[in-house]
Amino acid sequence: MKLEILKESYSVCRLANESSIPEWAINGIFYSITKTNEELSIVCESKFVPIEIKREDNWFMIKILGPLDFSEIGIINKISSVFKRVNKSLFVISTYDTDYIMCKKNNISELIEELENEDYSIINRGDIY
Repeated sequence: MKLEILKESYSVCRLANESSIPEWAINGIFYSITKTNEELSIVCESKFVPIEIKREDNWFMIKILGPLDFSEIGIINKISSVFKRVNKSLFVISTYDTDYIMCKKNNISELIEELENEDYSIINRGDIY
């Protein structure tokens, strides 16, 4: 399976559930917005997030190259077992076509090595180290 590392740095932001979607949230090549009764959660490129916003920074994004069929099972389970083995947390976002897995930037070297040991092909590493 091929994985692509997106070079941008991402943030996970929390706004009040009654908040409108802010303009800064919909910039960049990737963003994800989820609203619940408790919050408005936004994942987007860190460079667009205003300093006063409650957020968790320094995430990198791994894209599972797809499209993936809805009948495919166990993809996230298998990848998350690699995260567990190296004791790293992950944050998953799914779309219609594929899945994205986020991990803290300071964890990438060991994680990539372990993923490659499991026969994942990593493309577009860029200068994320």
